[in-house]
Amino acid sequence: MTFLWSDVLWLLLGVPALIALYVVLLRRKKRVAIRYTNLDLVREAMGPWQRFRRHIPPLLFLLAVVAGIIASARPSAVITLPSEQRTIILAMDVSLSMRARDVEPSRLEAAQAAAKAFVMEQPSDVRIGIVSFAGTASVVQTPTQNRDDLIAAIDRFELQRHTAIGSGIIVSLAALFPDEGIDLEPFLFRGASRDGGRGVAIDRPDKPQRKPFKPVPPGSHPSAAIILLTDGRATTGPNPIETAKMAAERGVRIYTVGFGTAAGGEVGFEGWSIYVRFDEETLKAIAEVTRAEYYYAGTADDLRKVYQNLNTSLVLERKETEISALFVAAAAILAIAAALLSLLWFNRSV
Repeated sequence: MTFLWSDVLWLLLGVPALIALYVVLLRRKKRVAIRYTNLDLVREAMGPWQRFRRHIPPLLFLLAVVAGIIASARPSAVITLPSEQRTIILAMDVSLSMRARDVEPSRLEAAQAAAKAFVMEQPSDVRIGIVSFAGTASVVQTPTQNRDDLIAAIDRFELQRHTAIGSGIIVSLAALFPDEGIDLEPFLFRGASRDGGRGVAIDRPDKPQRKPFKPVPPGSHPSAAIILLTDGRATTGPNPIETAKMAAERGVRIYTVGFGTAAGGEVGFEGWSIYVRFDEETLKAIAEVTRAEYYYAGTADDLRKVYQNLNTSLVLERKETEISALFVAAAAILAIAAALLSLLWFNRSV
């Protein structure tokens, strides 16, 4: 636990003085009580519990004072709280290797089933978007709270050639920040002309004016995250690490999931045999750059567990939080308890 105003803690040095004052007052009362000729009879009438409980209200009041001083120092601690994540983009690889059946019934169907379960487990106020990527990337479903639309979008996946992880990231960012005016063409059509060699339509609308962009610390965005799943390595498109840095500059975490064979191996489907391996180091680097986590899933069960862990990570998170209110509440409860017990037992305030 740390304190924003640690100098206030010097007031705790007054606590021993309060204890000393209380002892002095007790001795003064004792000297007055000695005037009674039958003091032993009074003690016997009071009993051990009666003598002990008279110290409870002052003790509670002292603890209230200590809690109040600590609250004034504005303590903060790393605690687990409900996450503020409110928009999640599922970026999923739909390259041809996802048709492989080394994972039953197939990699694609296992990924779809896990993604659907993840969608249904999210709180109703969380907006989810779906991005698919292969040789290029596209928004299959813009962020929405409608779970039926999301399930339908996941079922619409179509397999394509190649794997453009960087494209998946940049399109996911564009879906998260539609008003930022992220220019996708330099990334999705790098090396091609603005019109892709086909000319520019005379009625083509102008691009929306970009809003001024100011980088923020990585992982600091309170309400957005990307979950990227792939079973391959980038074979085309922009550099995944460079696009991950763009996400980091916007504070967006990218949780990466490597699905299938990290070490590499041949898988067959429909009479074809292909060599499949995903780039684990790149996925780890993407997660590290954006202050997120990397997960490996070798089977359908592994993938379901990964999504369950991600659900927990996105719903609950540990972060530095000021907890002054807890100490204020504790001080109030202790002070009230001290006053009530004093009135109840001795018919007087503390």
